[in-house]
Amino acid sequence: MQLPKCQILERLITNKKAMLVKRSAILGLLVLCNLIAAAQFSDSIHHYISYATTGVLNKTNDASSYVITNSLKFNINKKSVRLNSTNNWIYGEQQRRLINNDFTSTLDFNLYKTFPHFYYWGLANYDKSYSLKIINRFQSGLGVAYNLVDKPKAWLNISNGILYETSNLQVNDSTTKVFKTFRNSFRLRYRLVINEVVIFDGLHFFQNSLSSKNDYIIKSSGNLTFKIKKWLGLTTSATYNRNQRTDRENLLITFGLTADQYF
Repeated sequence: MQLPKCQILERLITNKKAMLVKRSAILGLLVLCNLIAAAQFSDSIHHYISYATTGVLNKTNDASSYVITNSLKFNINKKSVRLNSTNNWIYGEQQRRLINNDFTSTLDFNLYKTFPHFYYWGLANYDKSYSLKIINRFQSGLGVAYNLVDKPKAWLNISNGILYETSNLQVNDSTTKVFKTFRNSFRLRYRLVINEVVIFDGLHFFQNSLSSKNDYIIKSSGNLTFKIKKWLGLTTSATYNRNQRTDRENLLITFGLTADQYF
C-alpha cells in the first residue's frame, strides 16, 4: 500500500530530526569518554576541556519546534600564557521551517607579563548566523583586561580592546552587502562557585563601531550549572544576541548537560 505524499514527507522530516539528535548525542558521548579517560595533571601546564549540549523540544497537535545547542571549549594554561578555543553551534526549526543555524568559532590568547591580575589579549573570531542574517563575519584584534576579583571560587573580569571586522550581511531578501569597520569591544566575564555544587558564569560583549554610533553588536550569555558528579552537571543557559546593522536579534533559553575536565 502506497503512503500519501504528506505522510512520506512527515516521515522524512521526523527522520531528519532524529538523525540530528543522534549526531549531537554521539558527539557528546565521544567527548565524555575522552574527558573521563584524560584524568591527568601537570604542574607546569594545565588543560581544560568542556562540552555542553542543551535544547528545547515543543510538540503539540498543532505545532512543533525544537532548538539544539552544542558548545565545545578547550583551554591551555601555562604560567604566563593562556590559549582559549570556543566553538558553538545552534540549530533549530519551527513548523518545519529553519529558524536557527548559527555557528561561532573563537580563538584567543592571554599574555600575563606585567603586574598581577592584569593581562594583554588577542582574538580571532569567525561566525555565521541564519537568525541574525550574517552570511559570514570575521573579527580580529588586541586589548587589555583586568581581574577585579580573582579567587578560586569567585572571579570577575573586565576587558577592552579594538577589533577589525569584515562581514557579509543579508540586508534584505534579495540584497547582501560587505562591511568593514573597526570596533571598540568591551567585555564582562564572571564565575561564582557555591559549595562545589552550584556554578554561575556569564560572558557579555558590547561592540560598537568607531565610525557609526548606530552600528553595534550585543552578545550576552549566562549559565547556571548544578553538579551531579565532579565532571558532569545539569545546565540552564540563556543567550541573547543583537546585530544592529541587520536589525536582528535572538533569545534562547535551553536546558541540558555540561561535562568538563582538567588534565
